[in-house]
Amino acid sequence: MIKTDILIIGAGPTGLFAVFEAGLLQLRCHIIDALPQPGGQLAEIYPKKPIYDIPGFPEVLAGELVDNLMAQIEPFQPGFTLGERAETIEKQEDGTFVVTTSEGTRHQAPVVAIAGGLGSFEPRKPLLKNLEFYEGRGLTYMIRDPEVYRGKEVVIAGGGDSALDWSIFLADIAGGVTLVHRRNEFRGALDSVEKVQVLKDCGKIRLLTPAEVVHLEGKDKLEAVVVRRSAEPSEDIRIETDAFVPLFGLSPKLGPISNWGLEIEKNAIKVDNTLDYQTNIPGIYAIGDVNTYPGKLKLILCGFHEATLMCQSAYQRIYPDKKYVMKYTTVGGIHGFDGSRKEAPKAVIRTID
Repeated sequence: MIKTDILIIGAGPTGLFAVFEAGLLQLRCHIIDALPQPGGQLAEIYPKKPIYDIPGFPEVLAGELVDNLMAQIEPFQPGFTLGERAETIEKQEDGTFVVTTSEGTRHQAPVVAIAGGLGSFEPRKPLLKNLEFYEGRGLTYMIRDPEVYRGKEVVIAGGGDSALDWSIFLADIAGGVTLVHRRNEFRGALDSVEKVQVLKDCGKIRLLTPAEVVHLEGKDKLEAVVVRRSAEPSEDIRIETDAFVPLFGLSPKLGPISNWGLEIEKNAIKVDNTLDYQTNIPGIYAIGDVNTYPGKLKLILCGFHEATLMCQSAYQRIYPDKKYVMKYTTVGGIHGFDGSRKEAPKAVIRTID
């Protein structure tokens, strides 16, 4: 049995930052994540994708943000159970919770914080013939390392932030970038739409709207896509390409957590945002993209805020007779559990062979 003060489910940025905020309160944390490494989607899906809305960082790669968060929580020596999915939860007579993973590992804590992001997820796939044949042969649903596309022809389909951001990023790396969207209007940030337009005007991106990819070609691997323009008169355009990346978003699923008796709304966990982001079960919190409440914004910086207030509430739950006096880190500094300052042992990560 692994025992801790706060058991965090999800090792994404919100879960990692919760370790830091808990550490300031001298609360120990242990994190469970089904992925084999910390970082959540930032590490698994787009480690090389730049992020622009983290305070103090005009631009930071997703993977670098994860590395920075891991360095930030080193003094607080969190434990990790990676490569295992949180399956069941049981409330004990003493008010604590026992969470058991898919591998049978048991964890006990008085507070559970669910920071599972979008939960388990699958990419939304286009309805194309022989789609599965080309998967891994020029077709992929996520970009992990943009260097793979250096000097190559790339076709990206989609109208959201991911499609726009990767089109902009690859414009200076790929040999050619074609962005295909079925509408003239995009769902992404206005600034990104304007950047794509500028890159189109100077010939660095080929933009096809309203249009969609209707056919894939290639004997042993992807060699070309056929794009159908729906504007009158409609026409089919054959584009030779090395890669096709449809970015239509993810289909999120809560997985076993949806069976824990929590109040669910549109595949997200309802929380009380007037105070501490607690769920309908006292002692269980939900922070980050996994939760929902009026006015919710699915942003990393919002998850950081939610993690901070959750930890304050958790402290009062664990130590109801103590009064915590907040000290600014500029005054009190950052001290590990052994009294050290930044020299504490690195986090111990438990993985499955």
